[in-house]
Amino acid sequence: MSSFETKGVVIKTQDFKENDKLVWIFTEKIGKITAIAKGAKKSRSKYLSVTLPLCFADYMLFRGKNLYTLSEGKINNSFQGLLGNLEKLTYSSYLCELIDICLVDEESNRGLFKDFVTCLYLLNTDAIDYELLVRAFELKILKATGYALKLDNCVLCNSRMNTGSYISISSFGGVCEKCEKEHGVYISKGAYNALRFLNSLDMDKMYRVNITPEIKEEISKVTSLIFSSNYSKKPKSLEMLDYIKER
Repeated sequence: MSSFETKGVVIKTQDFKENDKLVWIFTEKIGKITAIAKGAKKSRSKYLSVTLPLCFADYMLFRGKNLYTLSEGKINNSFQGLLGNLEKLTYSSYLCELIDICLVDEESNRGLFKDFVTCLYLLNTDAIDYELLVRAFELKILKATGYALKLDNCVLCNSRMNTGSYISISSFGGVCEKCEKEHGVYISKGAYNALRFLNSLDMDKMYRVNITPEIKEEISKVTSLIFSSNYSKKPKSLEMLDYIKER
């Protein structure tokens, strides 16, 4: 077995055998992996804290034949404060589900990893619109997995677009006034411009953005349609997100 060290965030765990855990970690170096943490269920285990959901740590891992084995872990931020707030917990759980559902195992994406960690830090504050933060991260996931939205030019004829009012779900982008509208959704020009702005914005600049609830709802409609059309699973936390938005 070969060993290596990498930063990572625990996105999911599962009990395994009597005292062990299976841990899904989104790592900086090699993307999403599954590791076994032996003895992690024991109350005095050195792995107990570093295998909690949302834990951001430096991990030492051994590559085995079928699974990785966790050897060491040093916490950078446990993000356990997110677990005590229903809204923050639901949004962070949704982000973890997106990583789990959308990413292929062992496919490195350092840019997306940085965006993911930035999201968790921003969720851990009280100075940002959490729903808008999640919409922006959805766009980063789409870009990282080959479904980036094209909004500056028409996806059908490639003509330049200053703004738009129609998004093609099947072609992943804006459609100009001259081209045929099918397999897509109409949105307001305000929502189109906001979508284009979010699509190019760095995640650590999200605290500067302020968008109306109506436009956020339009953006959510677009991203939801693309996710449901291109990924095999639907995040379970979506129902709780809808509940929170309706409160």
